[in-house]
Amino acid sequence: MIAYTNIRTSRYVVLPAIYAKSLSTITSLLESAEASFLSRNYADVTMEEIAEAVGVTKGAAYHHFANKEALYLAMMQSALQEKQALFQTAVASPGTCQERLRRLTQIFLELPREKRDVMKLVRRDINIFKDPVRDQLVRAYQSALPEQIEVIMRDGIRDGELAPVDARLLSWLYVAIVEVILTPYAERVLEDQQEMLDFVIRLFFSGTGAT
Repeated sequence: MIAYTNIRTSRYVVLPAIYAKSLSTITSLLESAEASFLSRNYADVTMEEIAEAVGVTKGAAYHHFANKEALYLAMMQSALQEKQALFQTAVASPGTCQERLRRLTQIFLELPREKRDVMKLVRRDINIFKDPVRDQLVRAYQSALPEQIEVIMRDGIRDGELAPVDARLLSWLYVAIVEVILTPYAERVLEDQQEMLDFVIRLFFSGTGAT
């Protein structure tokens, strides 16, 4: 038997082993879609090229995904759910607010570049879509990263490690700092992942004032 999350209903189901080939095709299509959407703009990617990259017909791709929008949404949800599961290990870990934020940020920075870049697609492409797809993308992103950070922020406020301000605003501020260190300029200034990590933690907890 095979466990599988239905991409159209988001329900977790168990399927007979005879569907292994179908699930393998779905996985391959999602991986092909991720590579294609990362390398080119949404409008420039076609279902046909995604199918050809994994050796299936365009008809086979449409059998699993109604259209390019459905494939994009499924790809993003799958990628973001994967990140959410990783980040949750840091959220659930013991330690101070600073230690857990460091752990979560380190997990993120250690991801392959293309896996980090998937999260940028939300910002790049969000205005292409209308609701409910747009809302689903926003929710998937928020659940994957800002809401995980918000949990740590709330614990930090509760334990007196952080000032008593809005935890959601703090989480978005932290995300913004992390996004800055991923720019080409920052990557030239900050030579390695450890320096990037130290910079983010130091800036968030100590600020930029001279000591």
